[in-house]
Order: sequence, then structure tokens, then C-alpha cells
Amino acid sequence: MLLLYLTPTELVQSTFDLHVFHPISDSPLRTGFLAVAQIPIVFLFATKNSILSLLLGPGNGYEKLNYIHRMSGRLMFLSACIHGSLWIRNHLQYGLPIIGQQKETSGVATLAVLGIIVLTSLRPVRRLFYQVFFVVHVLTFVAFFVTVRYHTLYAAPWIFPALAFFGADAFLRFLRYRIKDAKLSAPDQLMTLVHIQDCDDGWLAGQHVQLRVFFSNRAFESHPFTILSGPPNRSCFNQSGMILAARVNGDWTRELNAYAHNEQDPSVCISEKQSGGERSCVPIHVMIDGPYGGSSVDLGQYETVLLVAGGSGATFTLGLLDDIVFRCIKAGRRHGERTRRIEFVWYIRSFGHIAWFAEMLTEIAILAAGTSLDIHFSIFVTCLCDPEAVPFIPNSDVKLDRPPVYTLLCETTGLSRPCSFESAEAEEDKPFSAAQPHAGGGVAVCASGPERSGQSKRGMRSRGWVSGTL
Repeated sequence: MLLLYLTPTELVQSTFDLHVFHPISDSPLRTGFLAVAQIPIVFLFATKNSILSLLLGPGNGYEKLNYIHRMSGRLMFLSACIHGSLWIRNHLQYGLPIIGQQKETSGVATLAVLGIIVLTSLRPVRRLFYQVFFVVHVLTFVAFFVTVRYHTLYAAPWIFPALAFFGADAFLRFLRYRIKDAKLSAPDQLMTLVHIQDCDDGWLAGQHVQLRVFFSNRAFESHPFTILSGPPNRSCFNQSGMILAARVNGDWTRELNAYAHNEQDPSVCISEKQSGGERSCVPIHVMIDGPYGGSSVDLGQYETVLLVAGGSGATFTLGLLDDIVFRCIKAGRRHGERTRRIEFVWYIRSFGHIAWFAEMLTEIAILAAGTSLDIHFSIFVTCLCDPEAVPFIPNSDVKLDRPPVYTLLCETTGLSRPCSFESAEAEEDKPFSAAQPHAGGGVAVCASGPERSGQSKRGMRSRGWVSGTL
């Protein structure tokens, strides 16, 4: 037996002699493996029925985790760009052709497909051309799998988990698909209400569904809409089924609104109105997939609740309002709900938009009158449009104003309003009892709507208040 005795210095030197890291020659392989290793992560957080969202429960759906999908996809593209550029540099150094061999050609094709995916996934493209984005996204990820498989054999172990995540999501969505009878009503040119019949349970307040309406040539499009209330057996409203609200914000919702106006039968509307039914007048078939999402905040654990919505974002806060009012009044606080005060804030553009949900708000206000639950509605209109169309809602204020959310939060909790964020941060040095005299059971803040509606979000976070966002 031959024994080798090495000093510590010789051992360290021999270790470095085995492999010396060269940034230029070694990085192409490292960054290539880093790129393909992102494939399972990209698909895990892209599916609506993600394993993580199912384990985390309601309030932690795919819409809360989707940012990881976007970030991992961009990291994959960045790694692929570094991988490709370093390989091109090596080929140029040794005089090798960049395109010609199958490995190089398929690698360039893979990088091009990734570039198309990233560019068409940018936020302006998704907002303005969503259907184009969706079709391109589906086609290019299939092309990516084909090209990357031709490029390297090492991609297979990373592709199969991604296909498993995608297949599980497709199977679960197939089980959740339901075709239902529904009725459409259009209160005005900007809002369409969808009343889905024979759908009385299976969701929580604040959740949303993917809706597909079979009308015209739009049967292949589906869009997410928040459910307006809780299930009928856990709701303050005396109605059955599921109600969705579609604000006109694109070509699909515009055509749906026009269809509801053009196809409605006045005689059916009059007979339903006289019989106490809903305003839904146009029968139609719909397909729903869900529910998904929801609020991660249990409002019943807090004494004061501030619900802030902008425009059609009121569909989310109205559902939460319906749920907490039912639990506190109709259910008799059976689970120890602590809520005593609710401030419902709604930013809208026109006075006429109040009529969208005025009937529901009035029903809740009447139910809460004279009980231990104090509810106040603050409706802020940002445009002097149609000022005569203001319906009566008990315990409500309608103002032509747009105060920041931080101001409303200070007023709700009884804080003295600082004049700026800097003074608000300085106020944190005071004892908590002095800065927040009415902190009894805590404050829950839930917001939904355009990002500009959530002004002064930094001020809310600095004080550690709870925020649930859809």
C-alpha cells in the first residue's frame, strides 16, 4: 500500500490544481444550468391550482404568488442571455460558426423564443392586448420546450416536473368547470351584472371566478370577476345564486354590455320587477372556473375595519362587508367576532356610478341600524358628472373629493393627522398609546382597485396595520 503524506499547504495547492475556475470558460455551462433550473419554478407559480396556493388556503391564491412566476421567468431569460453571449464569445475566439450545428442553432432559437415570451409579457402588452399576450404565451412555451430539448439533453429532468404541474392544474380546472344558466342586466353603459343561477355555495367572500360567457363570437374568452357577496346561506342579501359585476373596461366587457342592452326583453324586465325579482333580463349560458383568491385577513379579529375601493374594486370590498356584517348580526358573533366599527370608502368617477351597488349598500345599512355594529359609507366622487343621480343610502356621505387613504385611516382610528410622511415617522417615537388612543381591538385595512387609489400605503405599513389586497 502506498501512503501519501501531504502538508496542509500541499493539500490546499493540490485541491486548487484539480480545477481552477475560469469565469469565461466555465460560466456558459453554469448559467445554462441556472436557466433550465428555473423551468419548474416558472410553472409552479404560473398555474391557478398551484400546490402552494392549495396548501396555503384561501387568501393566498395564484394572483398573490404570480410575481414569483414573473421574476423567475426574467431570471431564466437573463441567465440564458449570459449563457448565449459567453458561448458566442468563445465561438468567435476560436473561429467556430455560431449558427450551423444543431446545438448552436437550437440554442439561438431557444433564446429567441424566450425573448418573445419576455417582451410580450410586459405589463403594457398584457393590459392593452391581453388576448394576444395569452395566445403568444401558450404557443411560445410549447416552442420553448421543443427547442431547449433539441439544444441540450440535460433539460429533460427540468421539463417533466413543469409538465406535471401543468397537467395537475389542467385536471383540477377541468373538475372545477361548471356550465350554468345566467341572466344579464345592464344598469347603464358602463356596468353589466351577471346573475348565475343554481350556484349557492362553494366560495368565500372576496374570492373570484374565471367567467366565460357564450355570446356572439366570444365563447373562447374567459375573464376573472370578483363575486359580489358571500354564499346565500352566509349573506345579508335576500337572493339566491352568484352575482358578478363586469365594469366596461375593454372590448369584451363593452360587447357584453351592448349585448345585454340589445337583447333584453322589456316585458320580461317589467314582469320580473313587479314580482320582486332581480333586474336580470337576458338569459344566457356561462362557464365558471374557480373560485380562486380571497382575503388573507380575518376581519372578525379586529375591532375597526377600513374597506377602501376604487371603481369596480368595490366588488371585493362589498363581498367582505357582506360577510362580516352577516357574521356579526345574523350569525350573532358565534365565532367571537370583535368588529364594532366599519368604514366603507368608495372612490368613483361619477355620481351615477353609485347606483351600481346602492341597493346592496342600503340593504346592509338597514340591517345594521340599531345594532352593536356601526357602519358608515364614505363615497368620494372625483368628477362632477351627473350630480343629480345620487340615490339615498342610510348613514352615508357623498363628497366631491379624493382624500388620501392615510387621511381616512387617521380619521377612522382617531389619530391626529400628520401633515407629511416625515412627521408621521417622527410620531412613531411616541408611546403607542399616545399615537393611537383608540387602538382597542386593532385595525384591519383591505383595499382593492387601481393602484393610485392606495395612496399613502407607506404610511399604513410603517405603523404595522394589517392590509389585505386582491
